[in-house]
Amino acid sequence: MKKLVLLVLLIAVVAGGYYYYSSLKSGPSYALMQAAAATQTHDLATFERYVDVDALTGHLVDDVASQGSVVGMLVPGGRFAMQGALRLLKPQLTKAAHAEIKRYVQTGSLEAANAAAPKRLVNLSFTGLAGRVVGADSKFKGIKYTTEEGDEARVGLEFTQPKFDTTMVLEVKLRKQADGHWQANEITNTGELLKHVARLEKQKLMGGS
Repeated sequence: MKKLVLLVLLIAVVAGGYYYYSSLKSGPSYALMQAAAATQTHDLATFERYVDVDALTGHLVDDVASQGSVVGMLVPGGRFAMQGALRLLKPQLTKAAHAEIKRYVQTGSLEAANAAAPKRLVNLSFTGLAGRVVGADSKFKGIKYTTEEGDEARVGLEFTQPKFDTTMVLEVKLRKQADGHWQANEITNTGELLKHVARLEKQKLMGGS
C-alpha cells in the first residue's frame, strides 16, 4: 500500500513538473524571452511572431503624442509634439517607428535603426526616445510580475537605470493567438515612464533638489 501511495505521489510530481514546464514554454513570459532572443540573433521573422510590430508602434505613437510637453523636454524635435503635430502625422510616424524597430532587430544597432527611418517632418526617433527610459547601461533585472486574464496577459519587465540610480518597470500587454502562442502588442505604461524620466532629468539638472 505504501509503495502504491509513493508511486501515485511520484506520478503527480512528475506530471505537475511537466505541466509547469509546458506552461512556462508556452506562456507570455516565454514569448517575451523569445522576442528578446530574436533581437540578439537578428531573427526578424521570430521577433514578428512574438511581437505585433504594427499594433505596438501604433500604440506607441498615440502614447507619445499624448505626452507632447514631456517629449519636448526629452528629445530634440519634441517641440513639434507640443503643437499637436504628432497626432496629425500618426501614419507617417507609425511607419517610421516600425522601420526603426525592424532595422534594430536586423542589425542590433541604434544608429542603423535611426538611419532606417524614412524622412519625416518631425525629427523624432522612437528608438532614441526609448533609450532615455532604458539606456545603453541598463540591465535587465527580471520579470517583476505576470498576470493573465483569459486571452490577455500583462508582464512587468524590470530594468536598471544607472543614470538615475533607480529601476524602471515596462509593462507589456500580450494577446494569446489562435495557435496558442502569445504576442506582445502594447507597452501600457509608456506615458508614465516618460513623465517619470522627465521628473528625474529635472531633479538631476537642479542638483537633486
